[in-house]
Amino acid sequence: MQLLKCKASLFSLIILFFLSIIRSCLLISSEKHHQNIAIIISSSFSIAHTKNMADIPIRFGIIGCAEIARRVSRAILLAPNATLSAIASRSIDKAANFAKANGLPPETKIYGSYESLLDDPDIDAVYLPLPTSLHLKWAALTSQKKKHLLIEKPVALNVAEFDEILKACEENGVQIMDGTMWIHHPRTQKMKEFLNDKERFGHLKTVHSCFSFFGPPDFFKNNIRVKPDLDALGALGDAGWYGVMSIMWAADYELPKTVTALRGPVLNEAGVILDCEASLHWEDGKTATFHCSFLSNLTMNITAKGTFGTLHLTDFVIPYQQYEASYTTSTKAGFDELVTGWVPIPSEHTVTIDLSQEACMVREFASLVENIKKNGAQPDKKWPTISRNTQLVLDAVKASIEKGFEPVEIVS
Repeated sequence: MQLLKCKASLFSLIILFFLSIIRSCLLISSEKHHQNIAIIISSSFSIAHTKNMADIPIRFGIIGCAEIARRVSRAILLAPNATLSAIASRSIDKAANFAKANGLPPETKIYGSYESLLDDPDIDAVYLPLPTSLHLKWAALTSQKKKHLLIEKPVALNVAEFDEILKACEENGVQIMDGTMWIHHPRTQKMKEFLNDKERFGHLKTVHSCFSFFGPPDFFKNNIRVKPDLDALGALGDAGWYGVMSIMWAADYELPKTVTALRGPVLNEAGVILDCEASLHWEDGKTATFHCSFLSNLTMNITAKGTFGTLHLTDFVIPYQQYEASYTTSTKAGFDELVTGWVPIPSEHTVTIDLSQEACMVREFASLVENIKKNGAQPDKKWPTISRNTQLVLDAVKASIEKGFEPVEIVS
């Protein structure tokens, strides 16, 4: 009996010993588990922090409260890689009212002078929608403050002024792009693919472009685009910029040899162009025409004809719908046997997007700025070159009008 009690006690001790070992292992495992959790959390925070640092958006400031700034301020807020940090006007009340009316974030800084915004070290880029006559001064100052520049079109009153702006940008390592929005629409890339297709389109032969709208009576009294001291190029610099750039786009930005203004331009009493047309001619035989006007119904057409195909659209500056845009193409078109219809019928193509064309423009510009800031890249020369070539053609049209509609040779 005593032996059985001893055996039972020994067995109990063995059980307690093993339970103690198991408990110790569990504690160690638990401690390691918590350490692992801490490491995972710490690593996750570190990764997230690094990601957030990498994803800091480009901080924009806007100088001037022009009507077009409403669209671009919205675009900056929509673009995934940009944020609107400040708005400046010569009147702080006007800037505050603009911010309120356009729903800018409450943290947006409000400045009562352009200089104050340019002195803000937290601004990476500036959108400049000021009248053309003020571009040279404020674009140069923006560049000197090392702020990248998104500038409204026309970029300057003439190419000589724009060259001064480019010089300031180059000296300060600043990216510059003009505010032509349609060129950044995904539809534009799709259309370009058609123009580059030698089997479907062939070689470009001619382009016809038109942008016009009928201004209300108040427009001709008060709008800056008819004031010689503010926007002296008038319809040529405003609507004409789009027409010329659309032609240059279709021609792969190759400058024409000569430009000739057509007779019959309409000028106001101050000498500002309200309506004009011009033809462009290339050495290889390509031709183009454009019409720009403040005096005729809203029209936004491009027709590009090649040896085999034709591209046509009727809303190239601003699509009929914000998130859906169409164009038509035809290839090797002809007639049916009785000449009662086309064979084949032109095809319509629709491009849907989830980001407006102005937001696409801001996204592209912000990407270029980001590449400069983070990777030490050089400013991209594509966009300022396109702007300069467009300005060269505008200068030639104006010179042709002044010379009695003589052909003006383009000298780059």
